[in-house]
Amino acid sequence: MKTIWAHIFILLYVTAMLRPVMPLANYLINQDYIAEFLCINKDKPELECNGKCYLAEQLKKASEEKEKNLPAIVMEEYPIGLVSFISFQTSTSTKIITQANFRYTNNYAFAYLNSVFHPPTFNS
Repeated sequence: MKTIWAHIFILLYVTAMLRPVMPLANYLINQDYIAEFLCINKDKPELECNGKCYLAEQLKKASEEKEKNLPAIVMEEYPIGLVSFISFQTSTSTKIITQANFRYTNNYAFAYLNSVFHPPTFNS
């Protein structure tokens, strides 16, 4: 059952992502029909439009529909940031402890070897 729902949501997502491209796909599939019957500039063959005017009109219509369906957002109603709403309470009762008796010991020793280490080799 979960896989069915997953496939349904994937299909909805892909459909929503491909929606802006649908006029272009429709133009590519039906280019001959659009150029012959739906072209706006049929009376001006010197433009060699071949239906691109119709495609531009459809893309403009799709973008206007997209803008029309979006709700208007008034930025004055929303704060720019949340920084002004955050307040921090600091406690003043922290004590700084200093360490007076600090001794540094250097326990480093260098072991010098004359030969260079080579990993063992296997003769096969």
